[in-house]
Amino acid sequence: MTPAPGETSLGTPLTWLYVPGDRPGVVAKALGCGADVVVVDLEDAVAPDRKDYALHATADLLGDPAPGPSPVHVRINALDGPRAEAEIRTLAALPGLAGLRLPKVQGPADIHRAAGWATTAGRPAAPALAGRPAAVRGAAPETPAPATGAPQSATTVLTPSPAPGAGALPATPALYALLESALGIEHAFAIATAHPALRGIAVGEADLGAELGVRDDAGLAWPRSRTVVAARAAGLPPPAQSVYPDVRDLEGLARSSAQGRALGFLGRAAIHPRQLPVIEAAHLPSPQEVEAAERIVRAAAAQGGAQALPEGRFVDAAVVAGARRVLSLAERRGR
Repeated sequence: MTPAPGETSLGTPLTWLYVPGDRPGVVAKALGCGADVVVVDLEDAVAPDRKDYALHATADLLGDPAPGPSPVHVRINALDGPRAEAEIRTLAALPGLAGLRLPKVQGPADIHRAAGWATTAGRPAAPALAGRPAAVRGAAPETPAPATGAPQSATTVLTPSPAPGAGALPATPALYALLESALGIEHAFAIATAHPALRGIAVGEADLGAELGVRDDAGLAWPRSRTVVAARAAGLPPPAQSVYPDVRDLEGLARSSAQGRALGFLGRAAIHPRQLPVIEAAHLPSPQEVEAAERIVRAAAAQGGAQALPEGRFVDAAVVAGARRVLSLAERRGR
């Protein structure tokens, strides 16, 4: 069966390797280093005076339907900034694009606006007005936000307007929302259910931690769990963990990844190839977990319904489903 956009032949990705979009040579190397997904970054990793070049280089890469052995996603610039609309319109219809990662998503309207730009890919962006972000530039009127008790961001009051006389619109590429603010975390479930093209959510911990003023991981425990719960409640895959910034501390990466898996995360973003095997090892089940899962599945096949295993563990349908997920994930070791 053909994988869904953004997935690999092995199912849900475990490793997402970020590379700067203004360094095509580095991108080419990353495509062959074994990451499940390569994320070409047009945002934080690229200096302002290199962003145009990064977009053009990325568009050239994605003009190839098969740019490399790994699916290629692109993290665009902030949706309320001056570049996002043009980036989405330029990239969305290219045959080599597997997904768009949307930074600093604040609410569902951000997803709808990005999807609107994507489905009109190839059409010119609205003309710029000096000093105003792309989100509020065009001739289309603003739609007032519904009255709610939650604060509204500058991006939550707009909806995309179809071009007059447009024919059938292309399919929206897979979209992934990065929650990097307190407001984004508060709207996590609404974001996760905002659009059929939304395939995943994740926490952007650097910006979120700075906004919250937290000093260690304990301050991020609730936002992390909130994101996991929102993703699963929306029927999305478990989110991947945010990057571990110290590329030399592989022991710390392993501990942090194991803690993330215990919280319900699956896989992790990386910023260096040396991090990839550590992340994969931390998120794959151990031999002991595989053995226990096999016992559960065998017992369920031999005798339906809830039951107790010889060691005393109670097993019901939910436990069996979890065991099957473990065995499915374990298949990666042999491939």
